[in-house]
Order: sequence, then structure tokens, then C-alpha cells
Amino acid sequence: MGLFSKKPKEPKPIGEVTHYYSGLGVAIARFNKVVKKGIRVSFKGATTDFEETITSIQYNHKDIETAKKGQEVGIKVSEKVREGDKVYKVE
Repeated sequence: MGLFSKKPKEPKPIGEVTHYYSGLGVAIARFNKVVKKGIRVSFKGATTDFEETITSIQYNHKDIETAKKGQEVGIKVSEKVREGDKVYKVE
């Protein structure tokens, strides 16, 4: 084992869940890059770990195609997420 052996690169999160509405199945997330409808993401947290394709993004209760960097948006999710869960892009 070399002195400078490389660890696998940790993926960087593209966003974080700030709130979850269980009755609606909607996660409120703030993204640190532009996110478009149709991309595949994974949600990871202490008890959260699932993948999903983003099919719906809303801002101020209006459907949008793209979430801007830093914008807080609602996205429809099929499983429960929690505040602080990280969102990763699935390549």
C-alpha cells in the first residue's frame, strides 16, 4: 500500500433537503447548481437512501422545468426524506 494511496472520490452533494411535507410527499430542497426535471438523483441521510428521477419541480406553487442555483424548490418524492438529507446526482 503506497503512502499516497487514493481513496475513491466522494461524490459532492448537489443539494440538501430543508423541509418535508409528508401529506403531499414533497421535499423542499435547496440546490447548489442548476437542476432540470428528468435527472436522476439519490437522497442520502441517516435513515434515507433511495434513488429517483425528478418528475416535478415547483417554485411558489408553480411548475418549473429548471431549479436555479441557490433556489429553494419543492420536488415530488416517492419516499420519506428528512431535513438535512443530501441530494446527489446519479451519473
